[in-house]
Amino acid sequence: MRNCLIARKTLLVAILLTAALAVGCSKGHEAGKTENAPVVVARGVSLEVVKSVAAPELLEVVGTVRARTSAVVSTRIPGTVSVLKVREGDRVRKGQLLAQLDAQENQATAAMATAGIEEARRGLDEALSRKKLADTTFDRYQILFTEQAISRQEFDVRQTEKDIAVQSVARANSRLQQALAGAKAATTMSGYTRITAPISGIIISKQADLGATIFPGQPLMTIDDDGSYQLELALPENIATRVKPGSPVQVTLDAIEHSFTARIAEIVPAADPGSRTFVAKIALNHKGLKSGMFGRGAVSFGTTTNGITVPKQAVVDRGAMTSIWTVDKENIVHMRIVRVGRENGTRVEILSGLSEGDCVVVSGTEKVIEGARVE
Repeated sequence: MRNCLIARKTLLVAILLTAALAVGCSKGHEAGKTENAPVVVARGVSLEVVKSVAAPELLEVVGTVRARTSAVVSTRIPGTVSVLKVREGDRVRKGQLLAQLDAQENQATAAMATAGIEEARRGLDEALSRKKLADTTFDRYQILFTEQAISRQEFDVRQTEKDIAVQSVARANSRLQQALAGAKAATTMSGYTRITAPISGIIISKQADLGATIFPGQPLMTIDDDGSYQLELALPENIATRVKPGSPVQVTLDAIEHSFTARIAEIVPAADPGSRTFVAKIALNHKGLKSGMFGRGAVSFGTTTNGITVPKQAVVDRGAMTSIWTVDKENIVHMRIVRVGRENGTRVEILSGLSEGDCVVVSGTEKVIEGARVE
């Protein structure tokens, strides 16, 4: 009986040892499979070692593209818009008829002034006729007075009549000049019913429609000279003493995907009390510009600061996450989250996430993944 129990215990130990050996062999086989798994190899990529370099000290500010010459068209007299010949986006030339007002009061005043001119002319003709008669009568009485055929009193009466006739002509002529001036003013006022373009350009906004009643000074439309534009940057007032006309600016216009270096042409000396900024103007001569476009400017202060920059194509944007592919000493690729700063031409500043000496992928970023080996 005792021998049977010993045999059973020996058999149980053997079974347990066999199972343990089987599990150990299975784990070893799986570990061997993991260690021998193939590594993804990335070929055709370019690398760059990060270096800290001296870069110009810049301040990036935002601005708006505006036309250098812009005209707000308004009226000088009240009236109703009876004719409207343009709309937003239309190109107009200087002197072109844009709209016409129905202002009956001004037209009636002009007609009355014209009639006044005719009456004043008739009055002048009448005064000239009386003067002619008075001159002729005086000449006759002067001869009679010389011959002592009339008394001194009769001669004085005719001389007085002659003087009065001269004054009547002068008054009649003054009335005519007054009527002419009044008619000119009335005609000018009547001409204000015709709204013409003060400059050549494009209609960018229209504030009145056909049939609308408008009043003096009320804007009708705005015309921009689309031949010349400028970028107006809002500079903080704390750098007022560090920026002057001629200072270099790196300008970026996102709408037309263009970046270039320019110089400040003009600085408005008065600051805006609301935003505590003052305006710096930069001339633009690029195609495709429109008023109101967004622009950015990196203003240079003429000093330098140490920083890290990488080519733009090295930066990978995935939604709200910005990253760069780095390569370690074993040539294995790892993703590194970074914070970028301003752009300077073809390179972009890295504010955090990289250190001097790091190796980054600068081209072929679409060919690498996490853990890939670079060859």
